[in-house]
Amino acid sequence: MITKTLFGVISADGQDRDVFAYTLQNEAGMRVKILNYGGTVVEVSVPDRNGIFSDVVGGYDDLSSYLQASGYQGALVGRFGNRIAKGRFFLDGREYVLAQNKNGNHLHGGICGFNAKIWDVTERDGEEPELVLHLLSPDGDEGYPGNLDVTVTYSLTEKNGLRIHYEATTDRNTPVNLTNHTYFNLRGYAGGSVHSLHLTLDADAYLPTDETMIPTGEIRSVEGTPFDFREGKTVGRDIGLPDADLIRGCGYDHCMRFTDRGTNEPILRGTLYDQESGRVMELYTDQPCVQFYSGNHLNNPRFPMKGGCPQSPQMLLCLETEAMPDSMNHEGFTDCILRVGQRYDSITEYRFSVR
Repeated sequence: MITKTLFGVISADGQDRDVFAYTLQNEAGMRVKILNYGGTVVEVSVPDRNGIFSDVVGGYDDLSSYLQASGYQGALVGRFGNRIAKGRFFLDGREYVLAQNKNGNHLHGGICGFNAKIWDVTERDGEEPELVLHLLSPDGDEGYPGNLDVTVTYSLTEKNGLRIHYEATTDRNTPVNLTNHTYFNLRGYAGGSVHSLHLTLDADAYLPTDETMIPTGEIRSVEGTPFDFREGKTVGRDIGLPDADLIRGCGYDHCMRFTDRGTNEPILRGTLYDQESGRVMELYTDQPCVQFYSGNHLNNPRFPMKGGCPQSPQMLLCLETEAMPDSMNHEGFTDCILRVGQRYDSITEYRFSVR
C-alpha cells in the first residue's frame, strides 16, 4: 500500500514545487516514508520482539529543517558519495574541478547534490510497494562531466526489507558513487546512544584519513585495531580508545572494505542488533565498501529530531554502502568511473527482524 501526502512547498528553478511524502506499508505492518525531495527516508517503523512498532531512523518533522540542517538526514547522495580531495580529479586527460563544500574538499555531490533535488516519482503499489525516483543530472552539474540519467527504486519487501536499487547511465565518462545517508538507532531514533548496539561487519580493512577526513591512500587491515567488527562487538566498546583515526573522526567515520567474496550479487555484509528491543537490521549489498559513521556531529540545537527530540552526538549511526572515497585520486582504490555504454547497477537492502 502507498499513500501520498503534501509535506511542504519549496521554491526551485524560479517556481514553487510541491514536496510529497510517500508512505509504503507491507502486510506485516512495516512502514517507510520517503520524500520526493532528495529521495529522503523520513521514517522506518518496525516492530520489536513484543510486536511494538517504533520509528528507527532520524529525521525532522518539517521541510524547512531538511532544507537548512546539515547531516544529509535520510537522503540519497550523488553524484559521488563521500569525499573528493580538493574537489579535483583527472579523467581522460583533463582536470575537473568540482564544488568545494567541506574543508576545501568536495562532499556528497557538492553544494546542491542529489540530496537537494526534487525527483520525479512513479508509484508501484502491490504486496511489495515501490517508489521509482528519476533524475537527470546535466553535464556540468556541480562540475561533473556528462549528462547522468539516474533511477533509484525504493522497495518495501515482504521480508521487512527496505531495498534500494540504484541505476544510472551517462553520455560522457564520469565518476559515480551513489549511496543513502539514513541514520539508524534500533532502540528508536530517540532511544539514546548507539553505544550499546551490537555491530558485525564483514570488513577486513579500512581507510585511514588525514585531518580533513580524506583517505591517505593506505588500505589498512582491521586486525588489532578498533575497526575490527568481524566477530561483532558493541559500537561503544572501542570508540573511546586513543586511536589516531578515531580521534580525527571524533568516533567512527571511516570507509570499511568488505572481505572479497568473489561475487557481484547482494550478500549479507553487516548485522546491527539491539538486545533491549530484540530488533535486528541486516545489511545486504553488492558494493565493495561501507562508510560507518557513528553520528559524531549530531549536536545542532536549532534542529531537533522528530517530536522535538534534541540532537546529541552518537544517538544515531549510518551504514552507507559505497565505493571508496576519493578513489579516482588513489592507485589501487575501487574503480568509480561510469563509462559511456555502461550501466551503473547496484542494490543495497536493510532487512529488519527480531530475536
